[in-house]
Amino acid sequence: MIIENVTVATVDAAGTEYPNGHVVVGDDGRILAVGPGRSDREGPRRDGAGCLVTPGLVNTHHHLYQWATRGLALDETLFGWLTTLYPIWGRLDAEIVGAAAGAGLGWLALSGCTTSMDHHYVFPRDGGDVLAAEIEAARSIGLRFHPTRGSMDLSRKDGGLPPDHVVEDTDEALAATEAAIDRWHDPSPDAMLQIAVAPCSPFSVTTRLMEEAAVLARRKGVRLHTHLAETDDEEEFCLKQFGCTPVEYAERVGWLGDDVWLAHGVHLDDSAIARLGATGTGVAHCPSSNARLGAGSARVRELLDHGVPVGLGVDGAASQEVSHLGAEMRQALYTARLRGGPKAMGAREALRLGTMGGARCLGRQDDLGSIEVGKLADLVLWKLDGLGHEGIDDKVAALVFGPPARVDLALVGGRPVVERGELVNADADTLTAEARRAHRRLLDVS
Repeated sequence: MIIENVTVATVDAAGTEYPNGHVVVGDDGRILAVGPGRSDREGPRRDGAGCLVTPGLVNTHHHLYQWATRGLALDETLFGWLTTLYPIWGRLDAEIVGAAAGAGLGWLALSGCTTSMDHHYVFPRDGGDVLAAEIEAARSIGLRFHPTRGSMDLSRKDGGLPPDHVVEDTDEALAATEAAIDRWHDPSPDAMLQIAVAPCSPFSVTTRLMEEAAVLARRKGVRLHTHLAETDDEEEFCLKQFGCTPVEYAERVGWLGDDVWLAHGVHLDDSAIARLGATGTGVAHCPSSNARLGAGSARVRELLDHGVPVGLGVDGAASQEVSHLGAEMRQALYTARLRGGPKAMGAREALRLGTMGGARCLGRQDDLGSIEVGKLADLVLWKLDGLGHEGIDDKVAALVFGPPARVDLALVGGRPVVERGELVNADADTLTAEARRAHRRLLDVS
């Protein structure tokens, strides 16, 4: 496929752009050429008039199962929100998780996402194979998928936050995590499916599980993910339980390094930011979720200035009901400017967070995140010539500052997953009906 007559934002190291350029996708699903003007190669051509082509967006933090519990606990802080929803999540099963994941991933694709992770940490004993259910949902939509095998083993009776019925035994959780890696993880450069290890958070996981999970991940050569420094409540919990801040605790249990990315990172002091930068530890920035829960706003400008890999995440659909990754670029820009003024972040830096920043967090920067020869052809063609974007001549600014843009085409490894604003491999009405049934069954409403 040759996409031409299009504005190209490569998001390469130099920030190369072509106001009227082309991208050539090879039969192997990788980028053969990118440059100005028309391509002199032979092949089917796609006219990109009025469009901007960018790397596909990378979602670095999500909880897909939460699509079944949207619109609940709307006025709670994180701890109150969790306390309300844990009992409901304890009734999850594979059918519900599969329907929720299908809806969430389909919606992500329509918002410009071509690669998504998922942080799943609730495994009811009679719920079936919930991890397999969401993996199958990702295959059906066609997205590149990085599910993490999460876990919780610190219940309320032992000083944690979750109730007893939603936690696992420590040894069982570790064994199940290793089994998931052995069954599903593909380490190849063009992998569609990779697994990471992801104990949930300091207030729902024992120190032993945190330490042994890190050892397991490094023995298996996979990445590590957890929530950290999201709220003031978490800070107080860590100071009381461990006598240190969340980042100090993470370092104590072996959770800083360039194979780790942390969700949120809102409440970080100068020394914590410096440690993340020095160790190459990434951060999944979730500005809309942080705002919805009143958790605060991450110091993204300072994180970037210290060399911290920062990607974007929509977070779970029950703490951020919009779940639109394209719109999250604008939210990240606005959040940065609320903290640091209009110079704190520009449109191109926001786009970089959503593409190369996310690829770095997931360890896929050699193959994803920018439009360069030899990289995987995970691309999005954004339609920007309609009423909502008219008059914004800078296409990148139109994408980030303007209203959510329609995805005219989304490719994953050169294969279309969205065409003319519609899913290619799934029917949106069917996904909607399945998600509706899952929601009603989980909440036991007719």
